[in-house]
Amino acid sequence: MQSFPGFLNLQDRAVLVVGGGENAARKIRLLARAGARVQVVAADLNAELSLAVAEGRIAHRADTFSPALLDGMRLVIAATGEATDEIVAAAAQARGLLVNVVDRADLSDFTVPAIIERGDITIGISSNGTAPLLLGRIRAQIEALLPARLGDLAALAGEFRGTVARVIRDAAVRKRFWERVFDGAVAAKIHAGDRSGARSALMAELNAVQDTVSGHVQLVGAGPGDPDLLTIAAQRALMDADIVLYDALVAPEILDRVRRDAERILVGKRKGRHSVGQDEINAQLAAHAALGKRVVRLKAGDPFIFGRGGEEMDYLQARGIAVSVIPGITAALGCAATAGIPLTHRDLSHGLSLVSGQLKDGEDSLAWADRAAAGETVVVYMGLSQATAIRDRLLGAGVAPTLPVALIENGTRRDQQVSAGQLYGLPALAAQHGNGAVLLVIGNVAAYAQATATQQRRSA
Repeated sequence: MQSFPGFLNLQDRAVLVVGGGENAARKIRLLARAGARVQVVAADLNAELSLAVAEGRIAHRADTFSPALLDGMRLVIAATGEATDEIVAAAAQARGLLVNVVDRADLSDFTVPAIIERGDITIGISSNGTAPLLLGRIRAQIEALLPARLGDLAALAGEFRGTVARVIRDAAVRKRFWERVFDGAVAAKIHAGDRSGARSALMAELNAVQDTVSGHVQLVGAGPGDPDLLTIAAQRALMDADIVLYDALVAPEILDRVRRDAERILVGKRKGRHSVGQDEINAQLAAHAALGKRVVRLKAGDPFIFGRGGEEMDYLQARGIAVSVIPGITAALGCAATAGIPLTHRDLSHGLSLVSGQLKDGEDSLAWADRAAAGETVVVYMGLSQATAIRDRLLGAGVAPTLPVALIENGTRRDQQVSAGQLYGLPALAAQHGNGAVLLVIGNVAAYAQATATQQRRSA
């Protein structure tokens, strides 16, 4: 994030606009809607601004710019398109005033975003001045998603906000109340144009409010790393959560999707760096749910594929705590796809085994060697440190030393690295990895990763 987003209160504040053409007019339209007292400095005004002056909506000074005109101003817009803009920017910044120079991000303290309005709901979208046309496309997409009467719903909520706070003292219960308002019958009536019915429904909801609130745990799959691979259900859970307990393998870009005021707790477990034991994680999940919180247990990949989701579900259900599961794209599927590897192929592999290189209490994680020998694809999670043992067991099971293998590190992410080769060279390939999560793909289909690996090495 290169700039800090925020909304300025310009109600009855003085703003100076230097310039009298279309660029100035566009900014003045927005400033007028925000309630600013606009003074324009320009020798000539276009027809729109001339009318605004005649009607007393803005003030005009037919003069050239001088720094003295900045006295008493809260904000400055330079829109001449000429060298004057640089003079205005320097003078404003010398006085500690925020200035925007139209189409000159390099001279500006702030940029004016693409704006979407629904009553009191205002959404601003910025590209830091790099792609204004793209902003228009994004704005159109968001406009299509937002109900036309969303502002009416916000206005109704604002009207009742103080009353709700007095009636419902408990913050968690109050949060649930507003969620029912925004997701239920009240919102439906607003969007249907029935404001009177919406008001009645809100009052009925308030009269029927319960003083207790039940906690709930959601075991959520974060997918292999790319935030675009999150499911819609997972994104909704992250936005609704009161508290998120997340793994170390969860990408920072995915954590950015968590509601900003939600509490976040790292309970990551990485080989050799177990920061929080599973028993403690279980206890934390139960304790937070017992306090009535909406708890998300955020796991890389899928909660039920080497994620101990089953253990956590058993623990919570045994204590009467509501728990649900939101599946995610497991690493084998996501990483193989981005590396160009079809895990099954009617000419090469009719089966797929997902195995862990690190099992509980020293269990043998290599009993699947016969599956690879039979021509199936084997994907090994958490097996990087076992690369030599995996090779030796497979060779001992009769697997050809030339069987294709591939290693995918940080799969689906921007820093994904893929290396490919043959089984006999697996330890040497493994030595090239280790800075991130690594997945091993063993089988004839791994040969599809050769082109990907070559291309990445050439671009490195």
